[in-house]
Amino acid sequence: MSVSRRTMVRMLALGSASAAAMGFARAGQPLRVVPQGIYDAGPLGPLPGEPYPWGDARQPRAEPPARTPYLDDPAVMYDAILDEPFPVPRVKLSIIRPEFMRQLVAYDGLEEAGSVVINPAAHHLYFVQGDGTAIRYGVGVGRSGFGWAGEAMIHDKRTWPDWYPPPEMIERQPELAEKMQQLQSGIGMPGGPGNPLGARAMYLWQGNKDTLYRVHGTVEPWSIGKSVSSGCIRMINQDAIDLYDRVAVGARVVVLGAGAGRRGKGGRVAG
Repeated sequence: MSVSRRTMVRMLALGSASAAAMGFARAGQPLRVVPQGIYDAGPLGPLPGEPYPWGDARQPRAEPPARTPYLDDPAVMYDAILDEPFPVPRVKLSIIRPEFMRQLVAYDGLEEAGSVVINPAAHHLYFVQGDGTAIRYGVGVGRSGFGWAGEAMIHDKRTWPDWYPPPEMIERQPELAEKMQQLQSGIGMPGGPGNPLGARAMYLWQGNKDTLYRVHGTVEPWSIGKSVSSGCIRMINQDAIDLYDRVAVGARVVVLGAGAGRRGKGGRVAG
């Protein structure tokens, strides 16, 4: 029975995948162990020269497959997102230090699964998964005199949120007044590509009181890893979208104080 070239190539690809699954690696190459449930292997890709079913893989996908928590390929994690009310531009990776890119790390603190731990000194935010790991994101935090520490909760979450800066911020930055307009809840800036809150915002409350602090996206990805904000926690828009999809309303948020180093409550944050 004759076997077509197409069938032969696919059989070889399947054989290679099976060998990798059983622990074999090509000569001279280390075996890459992929934790089950963390990465989506997906179906076999097309043969060389065939079009991808979701379009040219080198271009942003207007109709991408269901989002998966890619944690091993920054080019995928920070690619443009076009299936949003407003397009989210691709992030220029050269402006983000590797330690501030989204990644899976070890975590042995006592916070329950679904909690958020923020270490302003290290410019990291951790989403605790409850299995000894956490998703770590790089963040921008409050500049000198604007930082804060303590516990709060995610009171609500919003996509492409409006921004209502407090009067004292407009007093410090009078140029902001030109960008404000009357909105449903007062004077502010409508959600969109130029809004400082970016694509997502998570609102932090303590009891029945709004702290006025947010975890949110940013239009200034180069500020990640720096202390430049007025106290809010800013994230790369792609990371803010990823965290928004993971964290639940009511989740506990712990913001570590000065001198806390890399330690979380009752445990050590590794990675």
